[in-house]
Amino acid sequence: MQETASVERTAVRTAPVFIRLENVRKVYRAKGRAFLAVSDVTLDVRQGELVSLVGPSGCGKTTVLKILAGLHGHDGGQVAIGSEAIRFDAGRDIGMVFQQSLLLKWRRILDNVLLPAEILGLPMKAARARGRDLLAMVGLSGFEDKFPYELSGGMQQRAAIARALIHDPQLVLMDEPFGALDALTREKMNLELLRIWQESSKTIVFVTHSIQEAVFLGTHCAVLTAGPARMADHFAIDLPFPRRLDLKSTEPFGDYARRIYHQLGME
Repeated sequence: MQETASVERTAVRTAPVFIRLENVRKVYRAKGRAFLAVSDVTLDVRQGELVSLVGPSGCGKTTVLKILAGLHGHDGGQVAIGSEAIRFDAGRDIGMVFQQSLLLKWRRILDNVLLPAEILGLPMKAARARGRDLLAMVGLSGFEDKFPYELSGGMQQRAAIARALIHDPQLVLMDEPFGALDALTREKMNLELLRIWQESSKTIVFVTHSIQEAVFLGTHCAVLTAGPARMADHFAIDLPFPRRLDLKSTEPFGDYARRIYHQLGME
């Protein structure tokens, strides 16, 4: 298992660049005033990577994610997703997971998972079968006909991850998806996310303000300064897969965490 994971990570390091941000800048304008939210972000993400985007609350992490999702434009720099080697359709190839699960309370769990397939007009018989498979993958087999209120917070977020994968996107954007969970559930969900990522082989950009979470999850970590966001550091996290929670007590893990603390002036 360890050898297989090592081979998989080597393949990711040599995969083509999937996302390229170069000197990206974003200005919000309201009531005649301009607010600089993102001043200078440069970042490459290779296909199949899980990149942690970490920084203080309000620093512009979510703005960067919304630019990647196509929900916001940018006012300077270049944004490129896909390449000659990787075809990309922004309408179909992005899945999103938010801090709250945002499940529709009047729809059963499987029907919630199927929502993107309905919106995109995908064949529903195949989508329903895939939805059941995804719920099994995230550990919710047997909960297909439950309503959201019958599930715990962690289980609702698992359903949200399944929903983000239903249309088989190449890119999954996650905006502090475990931030509202208690500490123990959050650690369990970190392990679940790594398992799901390895099984699905998706490219994931994961926004968090938790330094430990950023190090534990990422193949790479991008560090943003306090707003307006500026890229302070971007480095590979060369820790072994599969990752276990006791990794957090090791010296190499601590070295990566201290590197982030230093960049954020928190030493």
